[in-house]
Amino acid sequence: MTVLRLEDQTGAELGSIAWFAVHGTSMTNRNKLISGDNKGYASYLFEKYKNGQSTLPGKGPFVAAFGQSNEGDVSPNTRGAFCDNGMPCETVHSTCGGFSENCHGYGPGKDDFQSTQIIGGNQFKMAQSLYEGASQLLAGNVQYVHAFVDMSNVTVLPQWTGLNHAVKTCTGALGDSFAGGTTDGPGDFNFVQGTNSSSTNEYWNFLAHFLSEPTDEQIRCQFPKPILFNTGGIDLPAPWTPTILPLQIFRIGQLVIIGVPGEFSTMSGRRLRDSVKAALAQVGVNDTIPVIAGLSNAYSHYITTHEEFLVQRYEGASTLYGPWTLAAYQQLYSGLAQSMAKGIPVPPGPTPPDLSGSTFSFQPPVIEDRPPLFKSFGDVAKDANPSYKTNETVEVSFWGANPRSDFRTQDTFLTVERKISGNNNFEVVLTDGDWDTRFYWQSEWLLESKITIAWHIAPDTPAGDYRIRTFGKSKDLFGDLTPYTGTSRVFSVTAA
Repeated sequence: MTVLRLEDQTGAELGSIAWFAVHGTSMTNRNKLISGDNKGYASYLFEKYKNGQSTLPGKGPFVAAFGQSNEGDVSPNTRGAFCDNGMPCETVHSTCGGFSENCHGYGPGKDDFQSTQIIGGNQFKMAQSLYEGASQLLAGNVQYVHAFVDMSNVTVLPQWTGLNHAVKTCTGALGDSFAGGTTDGPGDFNFVQGTNSSSTNEYWNFLAHFLSEPTDEQIRCQFPKPILFNTGGIDLPAPWTPTILPLQIFRIGQLVIIGVPGEFSTMSGRRLRDSVKAALAQVGVNDTIPVIAGLSNAYSHYITTHEEFLVQRYEGASTLYGPWTLAAYQQLYSGLAQSMAKGIPVPPGPTPPDLSGSTFSFQPPVIEDRPPLFKSFGDVAKDANPSYKTNETVEVSFWGANPRSDFRTQDTFLTVERKISGNNNFEVVLTDGDWDTRFYWQSEWLLESKITIAWHIAPDTPAGDYRIRTFGKSKDLFGDLTPYTGTSRVFSVTAA
């Protein structure tokens, strides 16, 4: 982990950025709630630590960012991968009885929520330690360099491959093992990881090649990847994978931030950092601290080492531009780093296509919201009990609207409010950004919506009188939005 501590000129603390490589998949693909996952939880804890425990999420002056890095093959599910019967998965292909569907990563907690707390909590603790112990002051040049590159057509020189001749990257393609998924999200249709042969699933390969048949040159270029989807040859209704990608480097004194448009594996990230560090040292910029800022400004699947590509697990099969993709990035970023250090302007490169008019969604729009007969938006469907103790959970249901009618940007779908002693006013103590609250939406009779809010009362919750409220906007048949509010009864909370 690398942590950047940010202060103003008076020494007042402004925030932090922590780079650490781990997937945000503590909440697995079986979770149906929106979540910031382990990095969001780490940020939540750090900002509470700096802004005060009573500060609402995102409202304090200190901002703690937990950025991604080269997490391509890093799972937070540290207990390992197991079949539904509790036995470990077969390791080479991550299968159970020859199939990938039932091989899932677990842990370290008893469920997704506890796992998120553990992995996010560990990141917070390390970031806190590094932040409070930060002593290396950044000083020197502030620079950046940016260029667009056609990653499907890069000539890679021998110094980056170990070969005695130049090679080229390939037109983008996804291999069979891509459809096998990973233990954090298994695939379907009998695809498995770690296969160099399309014969394992001839039926789906036959259908996929109707979309675009790879040429003999593409097959040779991508070898030993068996091409399932020739994505670089499919452009309806829009290109299936990007070709022109943004490459960028930011320098703040000794800190060199490498913005990459994809998911580098652990070893490919190490090699890229080493290449950039060495390239800068060659032009007299020494003692740099290179970090990878993953998934920056574009997404192009995974980037593995040449050795990992040959094995063709999920990440290798998802390395779009062939076996020398990493070598191409090492060459390109090293050149950009030296140009930046020397102050040499870099050509902007080819302009990426504007696809804003080509996007679409299979999700139908919200047509209209209606409450049940003789009910209004915000009416209570199931109220709270009169009293609770800490460690219990309050559940309140309201008749509301589809939350997609209003995303409540920079706001909240719910509040937990405590009555101020001595008057009838209430203060907000929790929102939908807090860990102890849950917001559930359920469609009923097509146009009706039931909103259920759950609040797990933390052990340190002060005794007092509380209420729960919900907020939203209903949509009528003409598309007009009308705000509504729902409020529960007032209930008491006492210590357990």
